Amino acid sequence: MKLNSFFRIILGLLLSVIGGIAWVLAFPPYEIWPLVFVGFVPVLIAQHRIMPEKFSSLATGIGIGVWLQGYLGPVFAPVGTFMVWLPLFAFILSFLIDRGERTFHLKTSYRWFVISGVLGWAGIEMIRLFIPIAGTWAFIAYPLYRQLWLIQPASIFGIIGTGMLVIMINYIFALLIIGLIDKKWQLKIGDNNQLFLYKSIILRRSLIIGSFILIGWTILSLILWNTSIDSPSIRAAAVQPVESPIVNINRGVEMDNIYNRMIEQTSKAGNEGAQFIVWPEASLSWDPQREDRLNLTNLAIELEAHLAIGYIVSEGEEGFYNEATVIDPDGNFLGKFGKDHPVVFGGETSLSRGTYPVYDTKIGKVSTIICYDLDYTDTTRKMVAQGAQLIGVPSNDWSSIADKHYTHVVFRAIENRVAMVKADGSYDSAIIDPYGRILESAIFPDGGEATLITDVQIGDGHGTITTLLGDWAGWIGLFGLLLFSFGSKWL
Repeated sequence: MKLNSFFRIILGLLLSVIGGIAWVLAFPPYEIWPLVFVGFVPVLIAQHRIMPEKFSSLATGIGIGVWLQGYLGPVFAPVGTFMVWLPLFAFILSFLIDRGERTFHLKTSYRWFVISGVLGWAGIEMIRLFIPIAGTWAFIAYPLYRQLWLIQPASIFGIIGTGMLVIMINYIFALLIIGLIDKKWQLKIGDNNQLFLYKSIILRRSLIIGSFILIGWTILSLILWNTSIDSPSIRAAAVQPVESPIVNINRGVEMDNIYNRMIEQTSKAGNEGAQFIVWPEASLSWDPQREDRLNLTNLAIELEAHLAIGYIVSEGEEGFYNEATVIDPDGNFLGKFGKDHPVVFGGETSLSRGTYPVYDTKIGKVSTIICYDLDYTDTTRKMVAQGAQLIGVPSNDWSSIADKHYTHVVFRAIENRVAMVKADGSYDSAIIDPYGRILESAIFPDGGEATLITDVQIGDGHGTITTLLGDWAGWIGLFGLLLFSFGSKWL
């Protein structure tokens, strides 16, 4: 190996690490969100100009590996399963997949650089929705969860379409800098020293088209942000106990004090006018429709409120019924929902999954999803497609995801224009309106009690284009990924 090549490898790896760290800092808990638009730029520069060609895919492998280790590493470390190896798997996969990418773009004069990057990224995110252990975790649009003025088109393009905008900006910035490198330094970038990109029409065209897309997206988002929906507001509440009920049940802890306190929290919410009150996932270890041990039906009647209660019932070797039910103000159980996406890497099962009940009530059409369901786009969408206006989200998170998990609810709400009430076992509860506004939240990485109570506008039940068409941007991305993977010679 030549000395020059050695230094280029070191510089390329350094840039890749910097890019990975930039994306880590864009996500919670750091939330330096503008970095999400430029974090991949150093990685792309390293891959396409700095690294020797035969080592160029190391750049994306390192960049993505560092990013996922920084973001997902702390998330899954407490779980202690094979999930802790996901960043390493992503590194290997990226290294192998991208091995011919630089050669392809050199041969095609970078005319496909931006579009292949955007479609490829969207295609990979789409594939992840089919994987029970992945879902939308680390989707590249999540750092924008507080930038509501910018992410309203998720109601049309979904979270994957929003991520396509993020990746497009990264690739255009990278293309611009690569062009400047071509102009200033004569780097050996292929089998020859041909320097073309800085004066290429491809660069100018990408800058112009990208600018129009960004401006159009922003104008559309502002229009949607200021377009009201015709629906009433109701008073909602989330009950977050000081400690997770199911964790204490598994530890054999006496539950009377915990349940008494949760009933006190519920009474407080009801006495302050709450009409829809949500308890955490697996709050009970029995089916309250069969055994109302805590007299919850009378509590609902007394408070004149709807109670959404999560419970779990073990069926031994068969698995678990992880369900949620809603009790109306007349003391009636309206039905039950079985968790649609069990946490399979934690050994969870969900025997009653696959039904999506929506209940017609005095406060509107309500439904429930459970915890990991909010990390997939389909479950919320299926509820809203049936007219759901308000969704209760019982959850049972752990400490290291407290500052991340609730952010996913923002996108599910915007995608479908539905209000959502997340009540967690101890870490991260939130009440979010159809535009993604976090009206109330209790984010405690160390755990803690909270009773969230606020007025929230519910959805109109009509849904959105995303509700109707689903992850259509992801399907386009998947088609593009396959096209560039298997049709590169033709292109």
